[in-house]
Amino acid sequence: MSQYQIAVVVGSLRRDSFNRKLATAVVKLAPAGFSFKQLQIGDLPLYNQDDDAAPAASVKRLKAEIAAAQGLLFVTAEYNRSIPGVLKNAIDHASRPYGQSAWAGKPAGVLGASVGAIGTAMAQQHLRNVLAYLDVPTLGQPEAFIHAKDGLFDEAGDIAAGSRQFLQNWMDHYVAWVKKHAA
Repeated sequence: MSQYQIAVVVGSLRRDSFNRKLATAVVKLAPAGFSFKQLQIGDLPLYNQDDDAAPAASVKRLKAEIAAAQGLLFVTAEYNRSIPGVLKNAIDHASRPYGQSAWAGKPAGVLGASVGAIGTAMAQQHLRNVLAYLDVPTLGQPEAFIHAKDGLFDEAGDIAAGSRQFLQNWMDHYVAWVKKHAA
């Protein structure tokens, strides 16, 4: 397969989210043959198992976009030392009903940026635990806990020189991971 479509899930709804900026910038480090689509998760209803038999149109769209992808990229904020509720809600919707998970088997990478010195280390660890249960093979190394501070992005919104080599290395490992695990 020469073309890899990657579903990007940003765990923040904030218009000026560091993680949305990171997701937009880091995908520019991928090689030709990889394309990325940020999935919309802000319009999903709160997950309720009673709705499994008749999911909302937004849930059907999310599951179809995940199913069409050869890989996943999660770029998450950290709220109260864990993943944001909006991200967990999206994960729950696309994993249900039981036995019909759209996530299963899709190779994934996890990134995150925060103004805190440890980046999104705790959120990423919690997310990795959830993804392991959902049978999502997730890139373990290198980890990327990004401290969102001045100089992370250049004036064009791209990864600035000071972080480019580190994130290029991450992207190179992610690309190899997807190629190894994509069905």
